[in-house]
Amino acid sequence: MTIAYFDCFSGAGGDMIVASLVDAGADANALREGLAALNVGGYSLSIERVNKQGFAATRFHVELDGNEKYPHRHLKDIVKILTASKLSKRVKRNAGRIFERLAEAEARVHGTAVEEVHFHEVGAVDAIVDVVGAALALEMLGVERIICSPIPTGSGTIECDHGVMPVPAPATAELLRGIPLAACDEVGELVTPTAAAVLTTLASTFGPIPAMTLSSIGYGAGTRDGQKIPNVLRVFLGQATEGGDTDRITVLETNLDDASPELVSHCMERLLNEGALDVYAVPIHMKKSRTGVVVVVLCEPGQASAMERILFAETTTFGIRRFQADRTKLRRRHETVTTRFGEIRMKIGEAEGVATVSPEYEDCKAAAVEHGVALREVIAAANQAWAALRQS
Repeated sequence: MTIAYFDCFSGAGGDMIVASLVDAGADANALREGLAALNVGGYSLSIERVNKQGFAATRFHVELDGNEKYPHRHLKDIVKILTASKLSKRVKRNAGRIFERLAEAEARVHGTAVEEVHFHEVGAVDAIVDVVGAALALEMLGVERIICSPIPTGSGTIECDHGVMPVPAPATAELLRGIPLAACDEVGELVTPTAAAVLTTLASTFGPIPAMTLSSIGYGAGTRDGQKIPNVLRVFLGQATEGGDTDRITVLETNLDDASPELVSHCMERLLNEGALDVYAVPIHMKKSRTGVVVVVLCEPGQASAMERILFAETTTFGIRRFQADRTKLRRRHETVTTRFGEIRMKIGEAEGVATVSPEYEDCKAAAVEHGVALREVIAAANQAWAALRQS
């Protein structure tokens, strides 16, 4: 499993996240081509090597066209831009989730509905490029899990569209609810709303660097000069070491006694399509002898609000329980075997001598449909091919 660990010893900005990933090995030219798929104009992009307060680093800078008039965008406008692009499904989904979190934070700060939020600074072209650039670079590097250090926010005040604001800015503070913060007496805004949204949406946990075999290190330069700490974000890339992989997830639960099976089924399918790690329903016997189900959703912490919104929209629930859970997982990888039904990916989980292998369901299903055979025939053929491969 490929891990990216963001060491935010001097905070983070959206541009710094992208720059650090490029510095760690993401192809700059491929990144430019991917961002061009957004079909968003009014800017030029520079990616260059710089020396930032003693650190050799990469700078990722979006230069806006001074003659262009940039509209204040709503969430639906951002979603339209992403949907119309030629980006991969994963990049679109991750970028959309990040902007949803931004909209939710802005809505809470200003006491309005998510749909009514004007993004102002975070909806500007440079923020769109930063968010999508981060999602693109992570995909190019094959990152499967993101972990982040505790975050220093800085101190003092900043000026924005709403006037003078304390540090951290209100939207940033909302985004950092439940996230470990690091003590820091540096004056200034160390973490921008864009960076806070990216990290809190995509990171599975916050804490010390995990056990990993380090493959590369990237340094992303910010625009300001730190007074005491160099304005640089560091990212470590590597592979999880032997042993079970641990992380922290959010568990959501709600009891339903007046929802039809069709509604529950549709809700579960939508939750999975929107990025839930797992969803299941358990039959229960409730008060007044009513039968019902408890719907349980497992998701990344940054997805919890979006998952709750789906549960409220698609079911009859009046309340949802939320709690954190630590989990240990086998390290996962794929190998492909060749069968008479075509190539099938085998999902392999390993840890300390334990190995679990199973054919990928979607591959087997597609092969069964294509060849007009029973699903179990394809599964058996894949397992036989895997056994033969191990013996050769």
